[in-house]
Parts: sequence; structure tokens; C-alpha cells
Amino acid sequence: MTILVTGGTGNIGRIVVERLVEAGERVRVITRRPDQARFPEGVEAGYGDLADPATLAGPLTDVERLYLFPHPETAQDVVDQAKRAGVRRIVVLSSGAVTAGLDTGFHLPVERAVEESGLEWTHVRAGEFMLNRLWLWGESIRAENVVRDPLPEQGGIPVHERDVADVAVCALLHDGHAGAAYTVLGPEWITRREQVAAIAAAVGRDVRLDRIGREEARELYRAMGGFAAANADFLLGFTDYEGQEVEPDAAPRGDASEYPPMPTAEAVTGRPARTFAQWARDHAADLTA
Repeated sequence: MTILVTGGTGNIGRIVVERLVEAGERVRVITRRPDQARFPEGVEAGYGDLADPATLAGPLTDVERLYLFPHPETAQDVVDQAKRAGVRRIVVLSSGAVTAGLDTGFHLPVERAVEESGLEWTHVRAGEFMLNRLWLWGESIRAENVVRDPLPEQGGIPVHERDVADVAVCALLHDGHAGAAYTVLGPEWITRREQVAAIAAAVGRDVRLDRIGREEARELYRAMGGFAAANADFLLGFTDYEGQEVEPDAAPRGDASEYPPMPTAEAVTGRPARTFAQWARDHAADLTA
């Protein structure tokens, strides 16, 4: 059985590849830069671009199962091509924003294209990634041992990227997941102040938390480039998930007592979901390099 992984160089896809190889599966990965990609031994890497479905014709040959990174503009064409090639099962990397009704234009169209294909499908709807803290805070922690944030008491239920990947791998390899949409969150409500404390413990040094204004934070994020700049307005509450302007809420978003137990990877994998403290330990080198 050959499994094709799209988005295989991404934060989740690379772990999916790693876990499939560990399971002894034959893995094929498409990337726009196969000459620059590094994968475990035995992985077949080739050129492919979801923005150009014609490039998938060769990579889809003899593929039975597909891990699909979201690209809504071409999702229907990609799914149609996968079906013609003989793919039987598709696992979609999606978002918890679909579960919450906040995403109607990005992940949802991909989900619908897969559902309407008649193939076996599973959606893995990831919540907020713990990795966001690395993209937003990593540079200042490494350089100054400081985090600058406008809402230190803001709480959330972030998820470890490996929990998301583990759910996807379970759905790819095992029966019993067809037709399921798994929302995958972390195991605990945790404020940003508590996240900073967990990072400090993991790196073994003091990390200061400075509260700054929301406008100042927006300028800071925009200056960072990359993930922070692209998502500054949404992350800071100036826009909703789909980019519409909203009035920023200055109050912290609730506390743990206001939220019932949330779905985690454990329901699918049978293993306890990873905590933020575990994530901080896993990325201690990234936060100190």
C-alpha cells in the first residue's frame, strides 16, 4: 500500500511522514522543492503542487490513501484526480474553526469536496497550535529572555502538533474512522502567563512577561514577518477568522471553569494528550538556539 502525503514539509505533514515510516508503510511525498526536502530513508519524494493539480497525475499512481493538506482553490480538482487514480481513503488536515462555525471559506470547501467524492474520508480539525508560541515568542525569548503580549491572562486550549499528526496517522492506517470529523484540542486550559512559566521551566532560565498594548503588539507582529505578520490582525482580535473587521475584546477569554471537557487526541489514539509543558520541553532547543 502506498500513502501519498501532501504538505509533507509542513509542521504536521513532516510528522505524519515520520510516523508512517515508523509503521513500516510505503510513503510518497510531493513538494514544490524535492531537491531541498529532507525525509526519512525510504520515503519517495517528488515534485507536486496542489495549486496545479495536473502535477499530481504521476505521484497519485498506485496510491491507495492520501493525506490532504488544505488548498481550497483546487480541492475539487485534486479530489477528482485522486478518485480517478484509485485512491480509496482521504484524511484531511482541517481546523477546529469549522467545528465552531467560523470557517466557511478555507477548510470547509476542502472537507465538502472530499465528502462528496464517495471515498472514505476523515477530517482532522486541529485547534490552536502550541507551535504558535514559538513563531510569536521564540525570537524575543532567544535574544532577551522576554515575552511581550497584550493579554497575559488570556486563556486557551492549544494542541501539540504531534497529537494532531497522531490522529491523522491513525485515520490513515486503521479502519473505523471513515466519516468522522475529529476536533483535536489540548488537554488543559492554560493562560499565556502560565505558558511563559512552562517555557521558562523547560529552558531552565527566567523568562520575563511584559504586557504591551494591542496596537504595539500588532506593529511588533508585522515587523516579525512570516506567520506573525500574516496573522497579526486575527491573532490580536482585530479581525475574525475570515478576515472581517471586528471590535477587539479587551477582556480575557473566560477561564477553565467556563468550558466543559474538550476533545483531545486520546479519544482516537488511546494515549493521553500532550500538555503545554511537554511541548515546551520538546522545543526547548528551538527556544534557546
